[in-house]
Amino acid sequence: MSFQLAACAEMLWRDRPIEWRASRLKEMGFGVGLWNLPAWNLDALEKTGATFTIMNGYLEGRLTDADGCEMLLASATETAKVGKRLGVHRLNLHGTGLGDMGIPIPKIGAFAPGMEQRAHDTLNRICDLAEAEGQVFTLENLNPIDHPGCPFGSTAEVLALVAAVNRPQLRINLDLYHTQIGEGDLIRWCEACLAWIGEVQVADNPGRCEPGTGEVNWHGVAKALKSMGYAGPVGMEAFASGDPEAALEAFRTAFTI
Repeated sequence: MSFQLAACAEMLWRDRPIEWRASRLKEMGFGVGLWNLPAWNLDALEKTGATFTIMNGYLEGRLTDADGCEMLLASATETAKVGKRLGVHRLNLHGTGLGDMGIPIPKIGAFAPGMEQRAHDTLNRICDLAEAEGQVFTLENLNPIDHPGCPFGSTAEVLALVAAVNRPQLRINLDLYHTQIGEGDLIRWCEACLAWIGEVQVADNPGRCEPGTGEVNWHGVAKALKSMGYAGPVGMEAFASGDPEAALEAFRTAFTI
């Protein structure tokens, strides 16, 4: 196996407590991704001994305006404490907060002067925080269909920002489900982002279920990632089309080279 495989616990076994899901993923040999910090029992999650590969790195804020940037920094400071407690490897960010069904809060229809510089400056401040705490943040790309109006949401925009900041405390969470919907051409985007990737996330399209349920040749993507020298984490951020354990085994098969 070339990659550290993980899965988003909040998308699988959704009728089970989060700590049960984390324990089962550990038993199956997967790392654990997390989303919704306020809903967790942190004591119970700690006791699972699971490897937490990624979690949301903020609860509110955005990269587009001064007030939003201050909110983002304050929120990231608090979530970083939880990340340290659980030993989370990466803390994830977006261009703005996401509400129900991933809809951006607020929607940003167009870029105003100064937005890009403000985002760049704020991400540098995030890196200062991460350096002081010994942590790593990631910036995730999103697609314009599921997340309309998200600033700095495309793969190209995320790559441009992270490359411009160019600090080891900020990496790309390259979500290939979103890239497939927004841009396609997955292998070339992997190559373009390679130097800055902190984690690759996958789900098939359409449907956002496990590899093998949609249009993407995930085994081909896995072989390409290996050939370009990527040996980092790959997370399945997907729903199960049926049995979650069968979905996880399909994911494991696709990414075992």
